[in-house]
Amino acid sequence: MNARTLVITGASGFVGSHLARLAHDEGFVVWAIGREEQAPPGVAPWCERYIETDLSEGWPIDVEVDAVIHLAGLAAVGPSFSAPQRYIETNSAIMTAMCESLLLNSPSTRVVVVSSGSVYRAEGLDAPIDESAPTSPSSPYAVSKLLIESQAQYYAHRRLDTVVARPFNHIGPGQGPGFLVPDLTTSLSRTARDEPLRVGNLETARDYTDVRDVARAYLTLAAAPQHQHAVYNVASGAARSGREVLSVIASALGRDLPPVVVDEAKLRPGDPARIVGSAARLRDEFGWEPHVDWATSVREYVESSKA
Repeated sequence: MNARTLVITGASGFVGSHLARLAHDEGFVVWAIGREEQAPPGVAPWCERYIETDLSEGWPIDVEVDAVIHLAGLAAVGPSFSAPQRYIETNSAIMTAMCESLLLNSPSTRVVVVSSGSVYRAEGLDAPIDESAPTSPSSPYAVSKLLIESQAQYYAHRRLDTVVARPFNHIGPGQGPGFLVPDLTTSLSRTARDEPLRVGNLETARDYTDVRDVARAYLTLAAAPQHQHAVYNVASGAARSGREVLSVIASALGRDLPPVVVDEAKLRPGDPARIVGSAARLRDEFGWEPHVDWATSVREYVESSKA
């Protein structure tokens, strides 16, 4: 039996390297797409083919492939406010180019479209958020993700096999700056032991899933013979506060928990106090559940950051 070919877009990002390794280990022939001239060291050992391209300008593959996990696009909520049209146009253009080409050259391909848990309207929702919860275009980033979800639905009507994943916050080794765990780790490492740590609102709580569990969820959706639903959350089902995260980071760095000072510039107006997702749909249909404890994930990030 021939090995299945999996294309990973945005392969050089945080999730991409973990996904490439997992897919390779599961027997897939991995083709990676990125914007770097050469495959990054974390991706190169696991991919048979690497394609350097700007996906907003066109889809580079004109042969049949078994599955695509679509990670590429402009990411993160904060920066989207200063470049709203760029986020919307870029992320939408990539979807159009990819799906139009697949319809023509590889119409049976399973396409896992990675959206975000940030599309939900989280205010006032105490229970874990499931896929039936209302969505809200609360940022240009969320607008772009809701748009690509609509495009996935449109192409599904045109008989392309699309499925949407909505991951909540993910953490772990290899995460870059601009997110809570890397930023707190860097700040605490650079702060003298007798000085307070400048932070945002550490009382807010978020649902954190290890990046390797997230990658496994995407691969599960890519490999499944069929899927009963169009959208699946990827979440741990529990929320942890920024203060809890800081405590684990401090311990991993061999530091006492420092005194903190709230930096107004780090606050987000209207930031929900607590967000937690439900992945019951993914669990019940495919048996997926997180394997890596959130605190272990934080500690492994801190250890990897020392290298």
